[in-house]
Amino acid sequence: MRALLIVNPRATTTTRLRRDVIVHALASQMDLEVVETRYRGHAAALAGTAAVEGHELVLTLGGDGTVNEAINGLLGKAAGSAPGSPRTDSLAPDGPGTGPAVPALAALPGGNANVFTRALGLATDPVDATGSVIEALQAGRSRRIGLGRAESAGLPDRYFAFNAGLGLDAEVVRAIEGLRARGRTATPGLYLWTALRHYYAVTDRRHPALVLDRDGQPPAGHLFFGFVSNTAPWTFLGRRPVNPSPAAAFDAGLDLFALRRLRTLGTLNALRQMISRRGGPPAGRDVLSLHDERMLRFSATRPVALQVDGEYVGERESVTFRSVPDALRVIA
Repeated sequence: MRALLIVNPRATTTTRLRRDVIVHALASQMDLEVVETRYRGHAAALAGTAAVEGHELVLTLGGDGTVNEAINGLLGKAAGSAPGSPRTDSLAPDGPGTGPAVPALAALPGGNANVFTRALGLATDPVDATGSVIEALQAGRSRRIGLGRAESAGLPDRYFAFNAGLGLDAEVVRAIEGLRARGRTATPGLYLWTALRHYYAVTDRRHPALVLDRDGQPPAGHLFFGFVSNTAPWTFLGRRPVNPSPAAAFDAGLDLFALRRLRTLGTLNALRQMISRRGGPPAGRDVLSLHDERMLRFSATRPVALQVDGEYVGERESVTFRSVPDALRVIA
């Protein structure tokens, strides 16, 4: 098997020694090429090239951002366009048209949260996860998963594997990226502190900006944010899953959690329900929860921050989130 391993050398939970162990184990099973990323977007370019050059497998060793880039590179090239370019007519509206020529993806955890690999059931230790991937390859075991896609007129579409968000969470992601650029380590405590600071000092909690439209349904307005899930959990706070949409799954459509008010007591109650183990979605009179949706179309009265798979991608005044069934073959 011809395979490419894309390594993020700045990944937070791997060392050079552990990367060498992983590379040695993989190279014993396949014709392996190893490339380290050098800049943002490099993983997408590498994965796109691998798709064109006939690799059968693309592996990533890094965080969720590296995985997201690789997915967009693979499916961008599958559609006959550059990674991250706007969708063309050759790309069907319900899927990327993936076929045998599209390499499978195997993601190994190397970042801070590793939401995607944990959602697939892989171990949090990258060496143990490598062993599971090798075992799956030897057994010929793989699965196809659905993805989400964020579309905005005139801007590149972005696939996402586990979540996307408009509003508060994207503002927090943007702030965290700025702190990391200044040398801070992304820890659960830093995320929590940043979320609290934005909630009380930055986010506009008085004027909801979002309106949701769905085919055949009346518009749902006066929304402060929208959390879109392609699987559960949404993310992790340390080891504890955060679950605004616990029924979300790779083999279903998209789920949504949104709030019509951002009052302190109501927001804290929703957060308490997200991190509890009771199993159901948060409930309350200001909560909007949707399950297994094919498409969610948002418009905004002002530019609103957008994130996909924990990566800030800018501000938008309109975004359509679309479910893309059976989009990608993964090894896990």
